[in-house]
Amino acid sequence: MTRRKIQIKKIDNRTARQVTFSKRRRGLFKKAFELSTLCDAEIGLMVFSATGRLFEYASSSMQQLIEKHKLHPDNLGKMDLPCLELQLEHNTCTILRKEIEEQTHELRKIKGEELHGMDIEELHKLEKDLEVGLSRVIETKGEKFLEEITALQQKEAQLMEENQRLKQMQNLFSVQTHVLEQGQSSESITNVCSISDPPQDNDSSETSLKLGLPFPNQI
Repeated sequence: MTRRKIQIKKIDNRTARQVTFSKRRRGLFKKAFELSTLCDAEIGLMVFSATGRLFEYASSSMQQLIEKHKLHPDNLGKMDLPCLELQLEHNTCTILRKEIEEQTHELRKIKGEELHGMDIEELHKLEKDLEVGLSRVIETKGEKFLEEITALQQKEAQLMEENQRLKQMQNLFSVQTHVLEQGQSSESITNVCSISDPPQDNDSSETSLKLGLPFPNQI
């Protein structure tokens, strides 16, 4: 059974395009390795994906290959052109700009904008993606609520424990204050009793005074 010939054009489906890119990139690097090993050739490959990610392969050192390329006689007359680093930066900026435009367009679709150019299948896929994203948002929000509730419950338990400890301290302070007040009252009563009671003289004799008329022989 012969293999079906693939038409060489841009793959519209992003997932299929990414899978094809990964397979072809690995095959390209494998062929470069075989060519370098079999023919003792110095090979350097640099590949930028559609998202701007860099993939490279070098049989020895990529920097040495770049310097060797710059010093090659065919390239000595091109020294007035922008250096390779600037060209790479320009290409990278172009790729990133394109990626930003694509992501911005996708974001507008998520917001419900610029949907007039989409067919039923694309709209259905967008709806499924939004449902999945919404379910994840709801799940994450629920987890955040549970975390906050747990934190509040722990804080409530700590406050109740602290309140109980303060009540125990207040009760202990009240008991100590009551005992201290009773001690001061007893001491005051003892002092008052000591001051009001006159000293008793055990050697004093009882004296009585009798009043009446003088005796007749004394007139």
